Amino acid sequence: MHTLLPFILVLILLIVFLTIFANQLKIAYPILLVLAGLAISFVPGLPLLKIDPDLIFFVFLPPLLYEAAWGVSFKEMKKWWRIIGSFAFLVVFFTAFLVAIISNQIIPGFSLALGFVLGGIVSPPDAVSTGAITKFVKIPKSTTAILEGESLLNDASSLIIFRFALVAVGTGQFIWQEAGTQFLWMLFGGVGIGLLVAQVFIWIHKHLRTEAASDIALSLISPYFMYWLAEQAHCSGVLAVVAGGLYMSSQRLKYLAASSRIKGASVWESFVFLLNGMVFLLIGLDLPEIVAGIRSHGTPLGTAIGYAVIITLVLIAARMISAFAAMIATIVFRPQIAHQQQFSTRRWYTPLLMGWTGMRGVVSLAAALAIPLTLPNGEAFPHRNLILFITFVAILLTLVIQGLTLPYLIAKTQPFKGYKNEEEIEEENRRNMKLGLKSHVYNFVKDKYENHHQGDAAVERILKYWEDQSKVQEHSWMNGVSMQTLLEIFAEQRIYLTNLNKDEKYDEELIRQQIYQIDLEEERIILVFKSHLP
Repeated sequence: MHTLLPFILVLILLIVFLTIFANQLKIAYPILLVLAGLAISFVPGLPLLKIDPDLIFFVFLPPLLYEAAWGVSFKEMKKWWRIIGSFAFLVVFFTAFLVAIISNQIIPGFSLALGFVLGGIVSPPDAVSTGAITKFVKIPKSTTAILEGESLLNDASSLIIFRFALVAVGTGQFIWQEAGTQFLWMLFGGVGIGLLVAQVFIWIHKHLRTEAASDIALSLISPYFMYWLAEQAHCSGVLAVVAGGLYMSSQRLKYLAASSRIKGASVWESFVFLLNGMVFLLIGLDLPEIVAGIRSHGTPLGTAIGYAVIITLVLIAARMISAFAAMIATIVFRPQIAHQQQFSTRRWYTPLLMGWTGMRGVVSLAAALAIPLTLPNGEAFPHRNLILFITFVAILLTLVIQGLTLPYLIAKTQPFKGYKNEEEIEEENRRNMKLGLKSHVYNFVKDKYENHHQGDAAVERILKYWEDQSKVQEHSWMNGVSMQTLLEIFAEQRIYLTNLNKDEKYDEELIRQQIYQIDLEEERIILVFKSHLP
């Protein structure tokens, strides 16, 4: 432990530095982390990071899925449920089926059940990788919602395939009737348990005297409870976390105070960032060990690479075929959408780019590492190292090749050029929302307090403030000069309060609270300024 802990701390420091460097280069940080992990693994004398396969899902997946559920728009998911459902379930099943058939044909001794194990592992695209890449290019909200919604559900569908395939490998048989019943129980039982646990935690938040620290602690353990209880009931822990996370996210304003929401968002952002960074480093760090395992079983490295490249091409082809099939289905069954001008202008580019967003990542790695070392009868799990190697190479190739070329393809083809009207509508809706909010607050304050507190200077000042706010269309006064002036004022306030803190009669907590309010105001001003940039 005394040698492993400093190594982990160095890895965390490396994650931070590489992410900063990736942002400067405008490339996705998972790409650099995977390559860095691979490079570090060749340094002699480094300690080996060993993770128990039984714990890999429990450690990484619940918080990652929970945070993703909090970030996705449930309203947008309902709006695009057809295409999200088709990509999250049909496309995943289609991809796993193709991988199973191809691997069974090209790899000697590779059974169909093992093919479905591999297919379940590599079939789901990774939302973290896609999000990290697409943040450097502008894509419509609808496309983002589809990719985010798909990523939440395809993890569940792929892991269900993975679990059934493991059972088939261990028992040597597959009974369709039992599998169908178990599938329904995993599906609906997982959702039900997730919603039940979410209700329990919401009750705790509402009825106990929690504060920000307590709320954040509860939010950190809630996905683990959802996942663990669902798995104990032999349901889908992934669906439990997704369902519970979506429900708690939709109710957040009812049981979380503003301070808990603000502080919790920062804690979760850092926590998930470190988890993702560590997983992508592990991909590179573990690859040499997997290569050694393949060679020990007599499989030449060149042959294993050939298998991995073929499977990666199958993954890309399956998603491409599915994307164009979805477009053709839209043309046939929903011609009113297909003949819209915006749709026709990007008809051939959009499926291409949707198909090209199939980078693999965290879930595939977690599933691969979770393959048991032995079968129930005590024998070694067949081709485990080869499955791990193919998974790692598929992650590496899709991240590097697709990840590096996706921004270029979007910039070159400009498939979303026709979305200018969507941006204008969104900007108009934003203006109307802000103006309506100001008018609503002014009317609320006026109706409730004007007659009850006549002559009260504080109430009259509040009324005057909101009356002025309701007449302001936008922050049109703000420009680069005024923005810089405000930032200088905020900085000067912090300097004054820091010096004031040297006076013994002032409580430091009071000083910190005032600085925090200044930080919030600065963040608000920065967001307002950015929203009005051309």
